[in-house]
Amino acid sequence: MNAAEQAIGLDLATKIAAVVTLFKAQFPDARADLKPWANDLATREQTDPDSIDIGFHLPGWSRSIQSRSILVQIRFYSDSVEKSRRAIGLEVSGFTHLGEQWRLSTIKDWQFVGSAEPTDEVKEKLKLFCRQIFELFNGGDAKG
Repeated sequence: MNAAEQAIGLDLATKIAAVVTLFKAQFPDARADLKPWANDLATREQTDPDSIDIGFHLPGWSRSIQSRSILVQIRFYSDSVEKSRRAIGLEVSGFTHLGEQWRLSTIKDWQFVGSAEPTDEVKEKLKLFCRQIFELFNGGDAKG
């Protein structure tokens, strides 16, 4: 779900701002988009209400990143008994005008897959960013 729609309450809005800051620390030229999804019925039916989705746009195509835009989806598990929300995984995808070029999922083995993967240096920056997100939302729990 668009980060702008999830930014309810000071704590969550502050954490969303921190996600943007953490990403820009690794990729300073990126511009954040807190509404990466279109606001139409078909798109809304496919979005995950237990996620925070943020797009990042680069000023142009990046050879090292192998994309022009990056979509970050932070997935959560909500425990209604404890009234807590924990990040359980991230999906980070790189896009060009040709569509998705690569994807990193922290759900299983933190491996990149795709037709055009980023450089090793960029992969490490993205993994660091993911670990920082787990730290931000959970106080740790990252394995990659």
